[in-house]
Amino acid sequence: MIVQPSDRLRRLGSSIFSEIAEWKAEAVAAGFDIIDLGIGSPDKPPVEPVRRTLSEAALREDVYGYPTSEGSLAFRRAACDWLAHRFGIDIDPASEATVLMGSQDGLGHLALAVTNPGDLAIVPDPGYPIYGAGLVVAGVEAYPVPLRESNGFLIDFDAIPEDVARRAKLIVVNYPSNPLGAVADRSFYETLISFAKKYNILIVHDAAYSELAFDGYKPMSVLELPGAKDVAIEFHSVSKSFNLAGLRLAYAVGNAQAVQALRALKSNLDYGVFLAAQEAGIRAFAADLSNEGAKAAAVYESRRDVFVEAMREAGWHVPKPKATMFIWARIPEGWTSRQISQEICRRTGVVVVPGSEYGVEGEGYVRIGLVQEESKLLEAARRIGTFFREHGLTVSY
Repeated sequence: MIVQPSDRLRRLGSSIFSEIAEWKAEAVAAGFDIIDLGIGSPDKPPVEPVRRTLSEAALREDVYGYPTSEGSLAFRRAACDWLAHRFGIDIDPASEATVLMGSQDGLGHLALAVTNPGDLAIVPDPGYPIYGAGLVVAGVEAYPVPLRESNGFLIDFDAIPEDVARRAKLIVVNYPSNPLGAVADRSFYETLISFAKKYNILIVHDAAYSELAFDGYKPMSVLELPGAKDVAIEFHSVSKSFNLAGLRLAYAVGNAQAVQALRALKSNLDYGVFLAAQEAGIRAFAADLSNEGAKAAAVYESRRDVFVEAMREAGWHVPKPKATMFIWARIPEGWTSRQISQEICRRTGVVVVPGSEYGVEGEGYVRIGLVQEESKLLEAARRIGTFFREHGLTVSY
């Protein structure tokens, strides 16, 4: 018997990271050690009280049964208390919150829970790949809305065709943005909510990077605005906010019908997050509220400052983002995103991700992750500078 991949799987495409692995192998063969600025995974551990809580909880005998797919009420209460403190929003942990195995779990499954095959969803371009992948699995048509530098990488709602708006069931937004590092202000969210209410569209807000912001900037929750819970569900990541990526822990909050639908779907797919991991999450909320240990954002802010300055000295004037662990950098003229990413990796051992992997509008950019120590980032900038000089390249904004 020969098993063929499904048409659905083919539509998902192959991961760029498989191709990058080949580039890395070539670089290693050429004598380079790899400085991987590709995958957006936190490289620091959570603070010590959180690690201790996790280890102590894992030793208990009562945490090894199947947890519920919606998560423990204790975790949901802690998450809602933290949201109330951070954003001033009132979320009912019983009906308006559910636990996820990482926010990608919820973002990838939501369309299965609230749409039907043949429906349409508006997604950002460039955007995180799971937005489109979840639609493919659900049989939902994607309408990519272009996010462009000239508009601050914000959605231009006036440019969305009327027939698209009337058909759409979902609109996905992500601020602070992966991969763009872009941010949105209150007026944007007000326009977004008005648009969603006018056309009866569910807002899906990926707020995974709400706690990785710099220079005193505090990202908003869409749920801060009056009436937002009527039309919005929001995804928050414990992984990114508190350096707990390996535990696969996140949660969705907001519109009760959307939350309940996602919860019902997941009750058919999994048995939830390990209870010891949820207890570590509860402790992470408490540690943040009491300012125990350094904030994750402070690490990335320092790295951003060091790296941006070093890259400018190297001839690549990259922007200074207000948030996230990413820099979205315009590439030199005459190159494609894939070409320059491949050549930088092969010739310097530094890994960046082609912007074209995040959508058609991503061509002409690369994503660079601030996911190494400052010494490594400085070395990466030095190598890239050598590459730029050898090829006579420069980029200015």
